Amino acid sequence: MLSEIIIKNFAIIEEVSISFEKGLTVLSGETGAGKSIIIDAIGLLLGGRGSAEFVRYDTEKAEIEGLFHIENENHLIYSRCRELGFDIEDEMIILKRDITSSGKSVCRINGKLVTTSILKEIGGLLVDIHGQHESQDLMDQEHHLPMLQQYDEKAIVPLYTEYQNIFNNYTDLKKQLKQLTENEQQMAHRLDLIQFQLTEIQNANLQENEDDQLMEERLKISNFERIYKSLVEAYQSLSQDGSGLDSVRSCMYSLESVTNIDNDIKEMHEGISSSYYLLEDISYRLRDSIEQMEYDPNRLNEIETRLSEISMLKKKYGHSVADILKYAENIEQELDTIQHKDMHIEKLQKDLDNVTIKLIKAGKTLSNKRKELAIKLTADIHKELKELYMDKTTFEIMFDVEEGQESDPIIDEQHIKFKKDGFDFVEFYISTNPGEPLKPLAKVASGGELSRMFLALKSIFTKHQGITSIIFDEVDTGVSGRVAQAIAEKIHKVSIDSQVLCITHLPQVASMADTHLFIAKLIDGNRTKTSVTPLRNDQKINEIARMIAGVEITDVTIQHAKELIDQAASSKYQSQ
Repeated sequence: MLSEIIIKNFAIIEEVSISFEKGLTVLSGETGAGKSIIIDAIGLLLGGRGSAEFVRYDTEKAEIEGLFHIENENHLIYSRCRELGFDIEDEMIILKRDITSSGKSVCRINGKLVTTSILKEIGGLLVDIHGQHESQDLMDQEHHLPMLQQYDEKAIVPLYTEYQNIFNNYTDLKKQLKQLTENEQQMAHRLDLIQFQLTEIQNANLQENEDDQLMEERLKISNFERIYKSLVEAYQSLSQDGSGLDSVRSCMYSLESVTNIDNDIKEMHEGISSSYYLLEDISYRLRDSIEQMEYDPNRLNEIETRLSEISMLKKKYGHSVADILKYAENIEQELDTIQHKDMHIEKLQKDLDNVTIKLIKAGKTLSNKRKELAIKLTADIHKELKELYMDKTTFEIMFDVEEGQESDPIIDEQHIKFKKDGFDFVEFYISTNPGEPLKPLAKVASGGELSRMFLALKSIFTKHQGITSIIFDEVDTGVSGRVAQAIAEKIHKVSIDSQVLCITHLPQVASMADTHLFIAKLIDGNRTKTSVTPLRNDQKINEIARMIAGVEITDVTIQHAKELIDQAASSKYQSQ
């Protein structure tokens, strides 16, 4: 759960520190007080897109820091943090994000710098934020298939991954086949080009690392005199009479006669002997090197010419000799493919036919699993909608629907339209009134019905996901009366298993709160800032009365607020 958040210099927030508890926390206040700004700050802390516009005017940076407690040791975040190299101590994890006035973002997890993408991944395992725009996602058919798959990702992901792997192989084979069967004139031009390129590379007779070896040889020839002089001096220092080797030899012989008396002397003698024979070997190598050295000015010209030739090939075919040879290998394979085009087309077509069979099989398996999930999800949604006073509503998940007509693309395998996410075209259909035909959700549902449908889905998905905290940002828009009460009870029901933070303007939802935070906008001097105040019970009554009455609070609205709180307490007790 989110235990505490500190926000500094974010939009109109100068500095606030908010502690959160388990259960349902409601945030209320006048429009524009900064309720959604707090949610925006949490969103950025979880890896949302940052901007310099979030930084409070006339300050250098905005700072957001959050403390999370994860009591479940089996939570996915533990294993993921271990993989990323973060330690979670005392069941706590701290996320921090700074945004500078230039727009630069700095992210940390438990004090360790991370990228925004990692922060987003970890944040996504901790908190799920839902706003009004997500209710509108229900109107978009493209979101319906992902929503269905969220119902049981453990069952879907392996089948979905297998299908996608086969689909990628299928599209790759289709691309290769298309290239071989396209315009003959383009193929002929390509053939001429790669034949010329291959001949040019082969005639160069390149050897692996040849350029490095040539540059090393050029360096030696360019420094011939220095090398020769150094070798001679070194050889003379070791081998002339009375020089290094003679001295070491004398030392070795001096100790040899007493090695059987003292073990320390014996050990020193062995060390000197090893050094002597090593130096002697080096002196022989120095002599051989001197005798073999021969200055050839013509060889230097040959090296320069060869390096120039290799440099020209690098400009055309790669940054190194290895790249050039790899390019030659690739175009040689392409040349063989073009020259034996008919044979390769036959093989590709055979491979494509085999992959198509596998793809159809994987697609059918995936589709069948989705349809199984659709039946279960439909039953769960009807159950949830009944509790939200939509018991007369019929909900159905339609497959392969286009312009209101049902079809099955799997009947004729020659005309299947393979898609990356499978064969299925999924759309949510409802009928909100008995006797009315099922129609697409987007064409039938009102704002209040969408809010309830969205809450029903989230109530279901919460049971299948390991999210520790859920945030609802005014998802209760467009409802009132007994429906508002039903939504309030549903939100509180979700909060039994997960911490819930909820921005609301509904007194019914506010009365269900375990913790109530009042957000206000204040003017301090010439600056505006936001304050957050936890409400005591009497203050909570006044705030709910304000939500009921608007501007003027009367004894009647106070009494109504008390009644709502009492009803909420009774409802919560019954749901335990």
